[in-house]
Amino acid sequence: MNKKWVTVGTVLGLLAIVFGVYQYFALRKAHSTFENYYAFRGCTALLEKNDTYAVCKLPSGNTIKLVKINDAWYLDGDGPGVW
Repeated sequence: MNKKWVTVGTVLGLLAIVFGVYQYFALRKAHSTFENYYAFRGCTALLEKNDTYAVCKLPSGNTIKLVKINDAWYLDGDGPGVW
């Protein structure tokens, strides 16, 4: 096999690993606090909030519900174990 293709494959593999690790930590940070998740989802206005859920408005005008599950914030219906 040509060394050039082995090098290209290795570089692409390493980039995929770095991207995956970055995504893991970025999502972990986003879910960690309400403020982080609110910003991660791109909310522009907080319409309603209590200790376990919040409703916010997006730039498009749509509203979404954020819920707290096991001390982490998620989009309603998209929490852990929901596949």
